[in-house]
Amino acid sequence: MAVVDQTPGSREGGDGDLDAAALFAIVWDAIAEVLGTAATAAIVRRAAGRAAPESPELVDVVIRRERLEYRYSLPHAWSHPAGTAAPEERAPIAFRALVAEIGRLLVELTGTVFVGRLEQIPQLRAQGLLWREEEAN
Repeated sequence: MAVVDQTPGSREGGDGDLDAAALFAIVWDAIAEVLGTAATAAIVRRAAGRAAPESPELVDVVIRRERLEYRYSLPHAWSHPAGTAAPEERAPIAFRALVAEIGRLLVELTGTVFVGRLEQIPQLRAQGLLWREEEAN
């Protein structure tokens, strides 16, 4: 099954900084590589639903199945280059909330090994994303 990102916009800023849409694509691909796209779609949908009360922007994260493909669309603001912001500020708050909830779900479903794998992806590490609750405390 293929994954198609229907979100318009650049994937990198002029200085190589990844926007939130590109970071989301990295997260999606990493999870789908291990769990498959159907499980990834379910996890992302559930995570967005759980985090939406605190980050209403997440209602714009839409995952849908069209034949054998999963397509997603993301908040428009996620497709803008990160610019010169500090690494921990490049990903919007709503994206960080989504990542945290994805991490909680993955720990519930798979334990900490898979989250550890996500923590090792250089592009995600550079953003200072927190995948586990104990890191946030």
